[in-house]
Amino acid sequence: MQELDDVKINFDSNGLWVLNIALAVVMFGVALGISLNDFKILFKQPKAVLVGVLSQFVLLPFITFCVVYIVKPQPSIALGMMMVAACPGGNISNFMTHLAKGNTALSISLTAFATFAAVFMTPFNFQFYGNLYPPTAQILKNVALNPFDLIQLVLIILGVPLILGMLLRHYRTDFAVKLSKLLKPLSIVIFATIVVIAFSKNIDVFNAYIHHVLILGIGHNILAILLGFLLAKAFKLSFVDQKTLAIETGIQNTGLGLLLIFSFFNGLGGMAILAAFWGIWHIISGLLLATYWSKK
Repeated sequence: MQELDDVKINFDSNGLWVLNIALAVVMFGVALGISLNDFKILFKQPKAVLVGVLSQFVLLPFITFCVVYIVKPQPSIALGMMMVAACPGGNISNFMTHLAKGNTALSISLTAFATFAAVFMTPFNFQFYGNLYPPTAQILKNVALNPFDLIQLVLIILGVPLILGMLLRHYRTDFAVKLSKLLKPLSIVIFATIVVIAFSKNIDVFNAYIHHVLILGIGHNILAILLGFLLAKAFKLSFVDQKTLAIETGIQNTGLGLLLIFSFFNGLGGMAILAAFWGIWHIISGLLLATYWSKK
């Protein structure tokens, strides 16, 4: 499997810039739907929020590291798993929580809080666990990844759009609501189109190597969903909140993960293929789970 670490995904600098802009627009669209009132749940339901943060930013990266240490996948695949686990929840988690008849208000609050926290927690978790495991530490050493460059990019892509979107929502609420209805679906379509184009350019690579990440990607995602659900259950949260935390932990912002992989690792084979597959699979698993729960 050594040749997998030598595989480079075909994604040029122009495509990377478009991906940067598209992801920033997606986050801006998400922020337009967030008001300061959404943060009040931090005080109304502090236990649920703290359990969500514990699940997503503390236990998921730690358990991912444990799985990597036990299974010992190819180093680039292991680093891809760590990247996915370090990312915040995906913006489609709110829709899936609503479909699953979960706590949508809690989901929105967790998404907002996690996005802010991810500016620092995503680089920290990725660097910490990546350097803790010798095979992935060697990759980080070879690419000479600067933690401050990683923080800067995450801040630009997540933090700035989130703040600007919330400010617009606060001062021009009616306009922000109208713009959100247009921007959110449009930006997601643009983002998905970029990913599809990138996928089509690398179809031979995916066909040749997808079997290396298939079981790991599905298993990792199921583990994340179970972690959120069982942790919420252990803390005696309601079934509605259990569903919410399962979805929030299992739906990750793989778009951000792919952007960081292309920006700092030149589309390193195992990392990119694992993150790309995760991005496709978690939509399938999330929709199946949300549909099942919607009927109960």
